[in-house]
Amino acid sequence: MQATQRTGFSGSALAGLLARLTDHPVGQAGGSGADRLSQWFGWTDAISLAAALDGEAPLPPSAAPIAIDFVRNECARVRQALTEAIENDCAPVPARASRPPPAGASDPTAAPPPPDFGPLRRRYQIRQQAMQESIGRLRERLRERLAAHAPRLAALDAVMEQVLGAQERDLLAALPARLEQRFKRLRDAAAASEQAPTAWLALLHDDMRALLLAELDLRFQPVNGLLEALRSN
Repeated sequence: MQATQRTGFSGSALAGLLARLTDHPVGQAGGSGADRLSQWFGWTDAISLAAALDGEAPLPPSAAPIAIDFVRNECARVRQALTEAIENDCAPVPARASRPPPAGASDPTAAPPPPDFGPLRRRYQIRQQAMQESIGRLRERLRERLAAHAPRLAALDAVMEQVLGAQERDLLAALPARLEQRFKRLRDAAAASEQAPTAWLALLHDDMRALLLAELDLRFQPVNGLLEALRSN
């Protein structure tokens, strides 16, 4: 648990955004990046990684040249679809016209209940699930293409995804809770100043969009690496 917290997102754009939204700076862990990364590997993971690095890679059969433009467009299409879904899901909710109180209401002048973070949490988690599934399928397709030209690189990426995937999912699963902290601070500040709910909720939607887009950047890093490997082969 302590190792996972120490080897978080230090130095990334996502880390900077989290520090700004939650007022808690993300500290740099001691040691080199390789030392911190090694804390995520068990001994069985180390065996798999050594096999991918040191094992004799089978010679790939004569493969057709990589249609790099097609692959690049496929990556761009997946990213654009995920980006548009985030933009649509984080659009500010339009203000509703006031309605007369329902018949039988005990106190028609009572203030409406405070906003609840639950719907936003579910929307954030749905976007996370969509990113995980779409990017995971894309990464697998790119790895299959790479295996025909550089099988050792493809095997290495498969091991890294298996080992680091669980750690990444655990860390990213904590992001909605960080956003909820921001939600509570904005809500409390608005209540203290008698600010209209629509103003601070619009700001929260902007923060949610920025956080999801930064997460998308982070999740796409392995895809960018595979795409660069395909360009080189």
